[in-house]
Amino acid sequence: MSSSAPVVLVVEDEPEIATQIVRRLEAEGWTAHTVGDGPAGVEAASTLRPDLVVLDVMLPGIDGLEVCRRIQAQGAAEGRPVPPVLMLTARDDETDLLVGLGVGADDYMTKPFSMRELVARLKVLLRRVERARTATPAGEGEPPLVLGDLTIDRAARRVFRNDVEAHLTPTEFDLLVCLASSPRTVLSRERLLADVWDWADASGTRTVDSHIKALRRKLGPELIRTVHGVGYALEPA
Repeated sequence: MSSSAPVVLVVEDEPEIATQIVRRLEAEGWTAHTVGDGPAGVEAASTLRPDLVVLDVMLPGIDGLEVCRRIQAQGAAEGRPVPPVLMLTARDDETDLLVGLGVGADDYMTKPFSMRELVARLKVLLRRVERARTATPAGEGEPPLVLGDLTIDRAARRVFRNDVEAHLTPTEFDLLVCLASSPRTVLSRERLLADVWDWADASGTRTVDSHIKALRRKLGPELIRTVHGVGYALEPA
């Protein structure tokens, strides 16, 4: 991300919602582009190279989940960073949310939503991008973390369990590293939000829960222990 105004791609087929988002982002001094269908979203992500993507799930042509998959694949094929994706969904459905996170979305919001909260969420994602761009790569020069049958290569951002690679999204990787840095120690949802998402309040605890479920699906359900009412702990074999 450059020091100029952040560029946000809004992929939304409801013109009124798209217009409201663009106006609010422009009021923040950002540059916003909008397209109204899935194929156009994939093309715009490739040509614009936005800093952020706001992506509706229900889109004509191809849905937002497939758009997100293709954006991830484009970045991997071209060897460039993938912009964080915030997904918008009309249904507060846990399955939809988990699928969205599983294809690489970094955050999600359920319609109807507050424009103020949308901007706040996007600012958090931007801070994470800027931190990653300017900081020394996490784990550079350090040996991989080996916890039982789990191996985390922080420099290469790769994860293996029983020598089989698990393909994690950037947010899932950061969450796993946070848990692995204090194995068998219970970390509260609030601390995870602060350390991984850079959120100062507890409004996104469900985001933590959804990402934990995605990690369990990819790495095994027994690896992360839930302490009800408190948080989570990594329990390596």
